Amino acid sequence: MLYLVPTPLGNLKDITLRALEVLQQVDVILCEDTRTSSKLLNHYQIHKPLSPYHQHNEHKIVPHIVDQLRAGKTMALITDAGTPGISDPAFLLVRECIKYDVVVNCLPGAAAFVPALVNSGIPTNRFVFEGFLPMKKGRQTMLKQLATEERTIIIYESPMRLVKTLEELAQYFGADRICCVSRELTKMFEENKRGSLTEVAAYFKEKSVKGEIVVVIAGKE
Repeated sequence: MLYLVPTPLGNLKDITLRALEVLQQVDVILCEDTRTSSKLLNHYQIHKPLSPYHQHNEHKIVPHIVDQLRAGKTMALITDAGTPGISDPAFLLVRECIKYDVVVNCLPGAAAFVPALVNSGIPTNRFVFEGFLPMKKGRQTMLKQLATEERTIIIYESPMRLVKTLEELAQYFGADRICCVSRELTKMFEENKRGSLTEVAAYFKEKSVKGEIVVVIAGKE
C-alpha cells in the first residue's frame, strides 16, 4: 500500500493523529527533501528509512518503487509541506500504482491554497486552482485565458517573482481587480495582504518577501 500523507505548512502541530500513526507504521517514507522531512519526523520521534522522491528523480525511480510496493512493502509519500500531488510530485507514482493494482490511500490534511482562499474575503463557492503559472512558454496565453475566468483564481508564486507576477496580472486582468496575497501561512510571521492588484504589488515592492506564497484573485465580474 502507498499512503499519501499531508504534512504541516509550517506549524508542526498541524498534523493529524492518523498521519502520525501511518508514518510510524510504514516500512519506508518517501520524501521531497530528507533534511526538511527529518525535522518533522524527529520532532515526533519517528525513525523510519527515508528515500528521496522529487521532481528530478521521479521518472527514474517510479518503477523501482512500484516493484517494492508490489513485493509487499508499505510506503508513505510526504512533501516538504502540504499534500503530495498539489504542486508537488505524486501523480506519476499514483498512476503507476493504480496500473499495477497497488492500493493508494490519501489522508486528508494541509494544503496551502485552502486557508489562503477561505481567509481572502474573495468568493469561495467556485474557484480554479492553477498552481504555478508557466515561466515563459505559454505564460501570456494562460494570463489571457485567466483574465476572462469568472471563478476565483488561485495560484502559487515564489518570493522573487511575486511583484512581477502581480504587475502582469494587473496588466491582463485590470489594475482594480481584487486579490489577496497570503504568505508564511501557519507560521509566526503569517501575512494576508488584501487590495487591488496594483495596491498589493506596490506594497510588496517595498518589502523583502520570504516564504511560500499563495495569490487569490477575484474572478471577472
